[in-house]
Amino acid sequence: MPITSSAHKALRASDKKRVFNLRRKSTIEKQLKEFRKLVVAKNKAAAQKLIPTIYQALDKAAKTHFIKANTASRTKSRVMAALKKLV
Repeated sequence: MPITSSAHKALRASDKKRVFNLRRKSTIEKQLKEFRKLVVAKNKAAAQKLIPTIYQALDKAAKTHFIKANTASRTKSRVMAALKKLV
């Protein structure tokens, strides 16, 4: 347990950030999982509609430093590459 008042405050802040981070992580994972299902099913139209939400989730995560900017960029690139393979 924290002893000093600043440690108590840091713990409270950490608990609040944890909620936001878990929400970000689950959003990204859900979107990517759904996208991968659509790619396997070769449903290009539905996968195409999911792209903006994936981009939005990744950009928000990078903006808040939940993931690095290059990680977001790499993931977006791989999503588009997977979509282009669906001809």
